[in-house]
Amino acid sequence: MSFLLLLEATCVFLFLTVPPSVPLQEVHVSRETIGKISAASKMMQCSAVVDILFLLDGSHSIGKRSFERSKHFAITVCDALDVSPERVRVGAFQFSSAPQLEFPLDLFSTRQEVKAKIKTMVFKGGSTETGLALKYLLCKGFPGGRNASVPQILIVVTDGKSQGQVALPAKQLKESGITVFAVGVQFPRWEELQVLASEPREQHVLFAEQVEDATNGLFSTLGSTAICTVAPPACRVEPHPCERKMLETVREHDGSAPCWRGSPRTNAVLASRCPFYSWRRVFLSQPATCYRTTCPGACDSQPCQNGGTCIPKGLDDYHCICPLAFGGDANCAPKLSLECRVDILFLLDSSAGTTLERFLQAKAFVKRFVQSVLDEDSRARVGVAHYSQELVVAVPVGEYQDVPGLLQSLDSIPFSGGATLTGRALRQVAERGFGSAARTGQDRPRRVVVLLTDARSQDKVAGLARRAWAQELLLLGMGSEAVRAELEEITGSPKHVMVYADTQDLFRQISELQRKLCSQRGPGCQAQSLDLVFMLDASASVGPENFAHMQSFVRSCTLQFDVNPDVTQVGLVVYGSQVQTAFGLDTHTTRAAVLRAMSQAPYLGGMGSAGTAFLHIHDKVMTIQRGARPGVPKAVVVLTGGQGAEDAAIPAQKLRNNGISVLVVGVGPVLREALRRLAGPRDSLIHVAAYRDLKYHQDMLIDWICGETKRPVNLCKPSPCMNEGTCVLQNGSYRCTCRDGWEGPHCGNRLLRGDAPKTRGSSRNL
Repeated sequence: MSFLLLLEATCVFLFLTVPPSVPLQEVHVSRETIGKISAASKMMQCSAVVDILFLLDGSHSIGKRSFERSKHFAITVCDALDVSPERVRVGAFQFSSAPQLEFPLDLFSTRQEVKAKIKTMVFKGGSTETGLALKYLLCKGFPGGRNASVPQILIVVTDGKSQGQVALPAKQLKESGITVFAVGVQFPRWEELQVLASEPREQHVLFAEQVEDATNGLFSTLGSTAICTVAPPACRVEPHPCERKMLETVREHDGSAPCWRGSPRTNAVLASRCPFYSWRRVFLSQPATCYRTTCPGACDSQPCQNGGTCIPKGLDDYHCICPLAFGGDANCAPKLSLECRVDILFLLDSSAGTTLERFLQAKAFVKRFVQSVLDEDSRARVGVAHYSQELVVAVPVGEYQDVPGLLQSLDSIPFSGGATLTGRALRQVAERGFGSAARTGQDRPRRVVVLLTDARSQDKVAGLARRAWAQELLLLGMGSEAVRAELEEITGSPKHVMVYADTQDLFRQISELQRKLCSQRGPGCQAQSLDLVFMLDASASVGPENFAHMQSFVRSCTLQFDVNPDVTQVGLVVYGSQVQTAFGLDTHTTRAAVLRAMSQAPYLGGMGSAGTAFLHIHDKVMTIQRGARPGVPKAVVVLTGGQGAEDAAIPAQKLRNNGISVLVVGVGPVLREALRRLAGPRDSLIHVAAYRDLKYHQDMLIDWICGETKRPVNLCKPSPCMNEGTCVLQNGSYRCTCRDGWEGPHCGNRLLRGDAPKTRGSSRNL
């Protein structure tokens, strides 16, 4: 029996997965240039008369995920188009086995409508019949398009793996005047994309997976062909070397193996060696040139000094990464300077609560500050103290020979551990912290205590901090987020607190500290007596979110005052659907209690009347019966957007006539005329553009209040006499003349029927 036996040994290995990190198109430029390309893509806009048609591949070779990325590219392109019936018109087809019109060019008249429709396009699946879709467009034209005088742009998004011929219909489309962009997706076959694309092909072939780069490339080409102006005049289109990669399956000869072949002779078998093959999927690279638009960047002027690295933040902003020795300046400048005369005492927490690591960070910060700021011409003098249970002044202010000597003294300061008694340390600083540096009168420079701590105090701090304020010491606090609230209480203001997360973040605070040392004043008029009422518009015209901004603002302002019955009393009135006293002047006797109550003040909604609220304050808040003190300056601060203030001018003047100052804080982009009238003859008005900007006007408000505390006070305004008694000024004091039936120093006691009045008046010395 004769036969031919042929056996060939062939082993096949298919590597079907590819590492997703491999870029299929790579522009060989610096990271800075890539950032500029990305930023420029967000600035590009096309507002010409043009018809743009998307032809999206929806076949199985693309897959649903890549189809979604194609849609994302189309939507990103639309973000830069001025879509309207008179300017840019947009339409879309999806093709696979057959083309399907998603929407014609004349269906939608806004960008939002086009983007919404693209988002809802559903993946079809099927074979990749690109040629059939092109022939359809040749036959039917752009659906909903205009005449031939309007430029026509066809953007084909595909993997270039058509199952039919595309060269001829693509050539005919381009010859008809249509500009064709071929945009690859997934693992594109670049040769087919180049066949589809218009000339010059390098400028019309893109890759959709890199959305910002592809968008930049598309509009760079449109701009260079004068179809539309897409970028500011300072921007320019430049060629860059790039590389495109294509995934292909190749057969490789890996050797040979024994095999047996049939012989022409009957019943004979010959042994021989047969080839051994493997199949692999590999990337094949092809060089190319990519044309991209870049615009001048913030780092082009090389703003970072001393070897600092400039990192752009968009086109207009940047930040510098500086070498360690120059980290105190935004531009890595070599030296900071203090242009004011100031004595600085750094107060370091060396207690167990802070930990050794944080203590060493604080020492390193002081050393860096000294190296950055102090020199032989400096007007600043520095001292260093540390504390746990007791204060230790390691370096008295100004008592060092030179900066190296000061640094050496810093290195020798030990970590002591023990309890965290910050309050005691503040008291001792006020008593002896500045030692012989404490000069008097106009010759004395500003004195500042910089507290560095990361632990909550185990004793009370508020009252002892006030002692430091009384000595005209400015307190600045530095610490972690965990101690922010306590530092605000110690320093008297959130503006006097610097919070940091780690060592580098701490070092970045050097320039901020330098600014605060010379520009910040101490807390508000701490030693001045004052009755202060905040009046907040809680009507529907303000809204709950803006009302919360007002609450935060008045809380921050309250931190500037020493709240207690002998110094500053604070009340709060809100108005909207009704007028309500949130708390009166004598309700809360500590700052902490006032701050809590301010947070709990109700938002009322409804229609508000500022005039009614002013009358409420006149009759029921700023009175002796409700806690107002005779002979103490009084002020009302109203915060409002202006609606409901039309009836407020006369009631506000009634308060002023009664010795009560009124400040109007008007919020809104346009200042209402009613608020101008409300401000009164002395123009007591602060205009704020938006509620979130209130915090930027705190200093102005505090200055106004402190100014009002220095104005002369009329002891009879508001009248301390109750029950319609008459206040009479008398030799630096006053007395109340009571009506029939009343007696007492303030006419507060009713006479019983039949009793003869013992006195009709009483004088009171203040």
